[in-house]
Amino acid sequence: MLIQPSHPEISISRQCELIALPRSSYYYAPAGESDYNLELMRIIDEQYLRTPFFGSRQMTRWLRNQGHLVNRKRIRRLMQIMGLEATVPGPHTSRPHPEHKIYPYLLRGMVLRHSNLVWSADITFVPMPVGFMYLVAIIDWYSRFVLAWRLSNTIDTPFCLDALAIALADGAPCIFNTDQGCQFTSSDFTGQLLAEEILISMDGRGRALDNVFIERLWRSVKYEDIYLRDYGSVPELEQGLADYFRFYNHERPHSSLGGRTPAEVHWSSLPEQV
Repeated sequence: MLIQPSHPEISISRQCELIALPRSSYYYAPAGESDYNLELMRIIDEQYLRTPFFGSRQMTRWLRNQGHLVNRKRIRRLMQIMGLEATVPGPHTSRPHPEHKIYPYLLRGMVLRHSNLVWSADITFVPMPVGFMYLVAIIDWYSRFVLAWRLSNTIDTPFCLDALAIALADGAPCIFNTDQGCQFTSSDFTGQLLAEEILISMDGRGRALDNVFIERLWRSVKYEDIYLRDYGSVPELEQGLADYFRFYNHERPHSSLGGRTPAEVHWSSLPEQV
């Protein structure tokens, strides 16, 4: 256990500070479902990474073919909790807030020439042995550098704002791209971007592939870390992700970057150096 609640000399707050763990994360309890629903959510999560075009109807049929006696109503509800929808046009369970402004997609045909031109944010479901969490990350499109990330046990706006504040502390993009989730269309989130004079771009409905670079990040972090380690607590998950994203940014070569790491590309290609 990373944190020792009964340590005779060091408080929980100080222990969190020493390992760079937000104190709120220590007290988080993963969101819960029945054991069987959690098993289904883990299976759905892995299958969705392989077939992101599966909506609830196709996912239900696939699960039945694997021997799970489930109905579409259950799978639709679980996919909604997980924030998943098919990457093709059609009816979906998650909707943007009806009162939030939706911005047009600005990136079609864009040629990336340097870092801090386009950033993207997205949220993904993180299965745990008991319950689940949500992970938000902000990534630079050109360098694939993970600028910031945060965990939450609710799929809300505040943890997205925390990640945005961390990312903006070191710079700002010309364009910020997200999906149409209510966390990103909220006036709190878009207001921060507009205050920094950042252009806002949003994926079309059912177009998760508009945000393809961060979708690839999710595959990497889940297959290379989360699924392998099965973190048993939120502090362990937080520390494990900190280690993984440090590795991803500074040590993991990317073939799409000519064998260089995201950090190498990001810091060497900032606009001032182009």
